[in-house]
Amino acid sequence: MYRRGSRYAVIYRDRQGRQHQRSAASFAEARLLKASLAAPAGRGEYAPLSRVTLAEYLPEWLSTYAGRTSRGLRAQTKLEYQRDLERHALPFFANQRLAEIEPRDIKRLITSLIEQGLSRNSVRRRLAPLRALLATAVEDGLIRSNPALGVRVPPGPADRIDRDVPKALRMDELDRLLSELPPEWRLFITFLVHTGLRFSEAIALRWGDIDSERERLHVRRRLYRGLDEPKSRHSRRAVPLSPRMLNSLAALRRSSAYQTDADPVFASRTGTPLDYANVYRRVFKPAATRAGVPWAGLHTLRHTCATTLFRSGLNAKQVQLWLGHHSPAFTLAVYVHLTVDDLPDPRFLDALTDPSALRRTSTPRRATTGK
Repeated sequence: MYRRGSRYAVIYRDRQGRQHQRSAASFAEARLLKASLAAPAGRGEYAPLSRVTLAEYLPEWLSTYAGRTSRGLRAQTKLEYQRDLERHALPFFANQRLAEIEPRDIKRLITSLIEQGLSRNSVRRRLAPLRALLATAVEDGLIRSNPALGVRVPPGPADRIDRDVPKALRMDELDRLLSELPPEWRLFITFLVHTGLRFSEAIALRWGDIDSERERLHVRRRLYRGLDEPKSRHSRRAVPLSPRMLNSLAALRRSSAYQTDADPVFASRTGTPLDYANVYRRVFKPAATRAGVPWAGLHTLRHTCATTLFRSGLNAKQVQLWLGHHSPAFTLAVYVHLTVDDLPDPRFLDALTDPSALRRTSTPRRATTGK
């Protein structure tokens, strides 16, 4: 190991006795590289590095990868992994060998994604398939360690902006939004607020999924890049329906040209599935802008549902089951957005120092306004 200019060179030999050289940016990095190249004790030789590139390994990995947990990997998830790898990792690393990818290269990819305006969570999702691919490459003996392991994704400008943007609509904002929508779209948007269904779940709903007698609907599938199972096992659920919503849906069915149990509840005039981009651009976004909530999106309605349910007295576990999340903690942390107006009347605290004050104050209450 010696210094060459601003970098350090590490010399090693493979099992055939051929000499190779790799470089490192610092002495500490060179020491780690030398240690990683070292053969098992007593061998006195080095294993050769694989010449397989990311582009060459990707098809093989996609054909054999079955997930890293006992649950396995759904076909739809694998398609999403392929899309993210081909869209982000493959162009970035081009024909770079897997063995040449280092943690700093992963950091450069992360920086590139952040500069595209993606939030920290979005970057993590796009990095997940690359982490899995590299972990499998370690198992296959193509690389000695996963360069993406432990690389931190920092917050970017999108995260700082995101914190300042409301997540859920107040009731007055929701009223304005509904009034600005074309009449034929109000039921669909109201339905999303009432049920908290994801857009992909709502457009996959069939009339046979609605149980009028038990006043609930069953989420059994989603329509996301093709008809698929729900997002997770927690997403397969039964969601209560209010009597007014049931009546509105019954009236919609009577007036629809598609009334059989296998027909979609919400569809275009020609019976085709609703398209997210079209609904957002042509219907929702203009109405939201006119209503004074241009920041709102269709997923805002799911946040609004969760917040309204919790504010109305449902506990965290009930809201989690309603929305189909994996844990109450996630639901509370991400989907329930309360304000100072949701805090109870503090006069009951007077009883701590003056017991007679408790009889003079009203029962503590949870605020019901959406302000």
